[in-house]
Amino acid sequence: MTSLDGNVNHENGIFRPEANFSPSMWGNVFRNSTKDNQISEKVVEEIEALKEEVKHMIISTTSNDIEQKVHLIDTLERLGIYYHFEKEIEHQLSKIFDLNFIHEEDDLYNVSLYFRLFRQHGYPISSDCFNQFKDTNGKFKKTLLRDVKGMLSLYEAAHVRKHGDATLEEALIFATFHLERITPNTLDSTLEKQVTHALMQSLHRGIPRAEAHFNISIYEECGSRNEKLLRLAKLDYNLVQVLHKEELSELTQWWKDLDFASKLSYVRDRMVECYFWTVGVYFEPQYSQARVMLAKCIAMISVIDDTYDSYGTLDELIIFTEVVDRWDISEVDRLPNYMKPIYTSLLDLFNEYEREINEQDRFNGVNYVKEAMKEIVRSYYIEAEWFIEGKIPSFKEYLNNALVTGTYYLLAPASLLGMKSTSKKTFDWMMNKPKILVASAIIGRVIDDIATYKIEKEKGQLVTGIECYMQENNLSVEEASAQLSEIAEIAWKDLNKECIKTTTSNMPNEILMRVVNLTRLIDVVYKNNQDGYSNPKNNVKSVIEALLVNPIDM
Repeated sequence: MTSLDGNVNHENGIFRPEANFSPSMWGNVFRNSTKDNQISEKVVEEIEALKEEVKHMIISTTSNDIEQKVHLIDTLERLGIYYHFEKEIEHQLSKIFDLNFIHEEDDLYNVSLYFRLFRQHGYPISSDCFNQFKDTNGKFKKTLLRDVKGMLSLYEAAHVRKHGDATLEEALIFATFHLERITPNTLDSTLEKQVTHALMQSLHRGIPRAEAHFNISIYEECGSRNEKLLRLAKLDYNLVQVLHKEELSELTQWWKDLDFASKLSYVRDRMVECYFWTVGVYFEPQYSQARVMLAKCIAMISVIDDTYDSYGTLDELIIFTEVVDRWDISEVDRLPNYMKPIYTSLLDLFNEYEREINEQDRFNGVNYVKEAMKEIVRSYYIEAEWFIEGKIPSFKEYLNNALVTGTYYLLAPASLLGMKSTSKKTFDWMMNKPKILVASAIIGRVIDDIATYKIEKEKGQLVTGIECYMQENNLSVEEASAQLSEIAEIAWKDLNKECIKTTTSNMPNEILMRVVNLTRLIDVVYKNNQDGYSNPKNNVKSVIEALLVNPIDM
């Protein structure tokens, strides 16, 4: 939240904070995107033919080589084309898991790969399989240091650890320490790129679409690559990118028509970044409507957040909170003039959701998202009250409210709106804040607090997670940041545990992955303690260019 000290606008005797956010860096890049239907038809035909060949590779009964099958599945997932073969992949993994063969394997790379894939697909595999790589003193064997590829695989596997996986805690420390100390130029260039990338961004915590972009370039350098897999990955990536550009063009026009950027000078102009967030949640073509609906929700909550953080007075904000809670267009005249277009646009958006969903034969969860919107607005007001009245709450009180203002209790159910497979059960489950969503919200909140602390401090803001935690525990900034980082790591273990099939109340993987992917976005956008949403040049610009601007060279 922006402080009243320092950047202040004296408007008609009212003290208003000034946000001074940078303008959008994208200009008209996404204003017009049109599809070349002729090219697309040819591409689709080739993709369909290649998909059939790859499907045969997955299900082929002539090959009983488990190692080959698992490596193929890993390649498909890394290249971002796994979504075409989800049923076939799940069938193969189920059969392989039932064989319980992993204890017969003694290669570090393979054991780590099998373990990670099974965990990521929800199978209850034990981390005891790594004990064989320890010496008589219970430490990882020094001989493993010669196996860089194996250590990299171990490092990636350690990121799917849950509570009780003590061996993987040790594995992460061991692998990280030694991978960071590998002398440059001692590895082949491809493996060196993989190590460097992994230390910056682990596979499990990366955005699937961004990881696919990186891994396509890596796979192209691989001497043992399958040319058909590479061709399919490139064609599919570029075709899906065309769809993303079309969606973003539509959203850019919607945002332009709202004209918030000129009407409300304090608002962050971040439509492209809002859409990027949705690509992180689900990039696949079948979620096109869901992406557009979620992006509009993110953009709208961003405007409301900035109004509470960066402009509104307490008297104005209490009225806005009340009218949102009543959700009635007849309330609009109670608002100050600058707030009226925000309120009418919010109600219009949800009416648009209602119309779109009612035109289709599926469950309408709009009221659930509406209640989540009311909840977050109430919590924004509590934060504004603390700030303006100069109150520093206890960390527990702060966190209970901040988990709501962190937006994921809103965005998680909102991500379900455009999905055809959702039901009353899935919305009820999500709105009851299951453990996986609480874990995601905790990660988002504390990582955001760590990343934005210095900027908030410079603006005079005292009601931050770091400040509350420091004061309550008499810690330095560094100590508080370290302990909040550990809280995030604990939450990652909670999240990983909840993805195991026996602990998730039979929720489909398709639903769980929305929460997992929302969490992954935090790891990417707030990398290196930088806020990549408010300042997209930090962390996000290059990712957006790769995902939404530049096609992959064929």
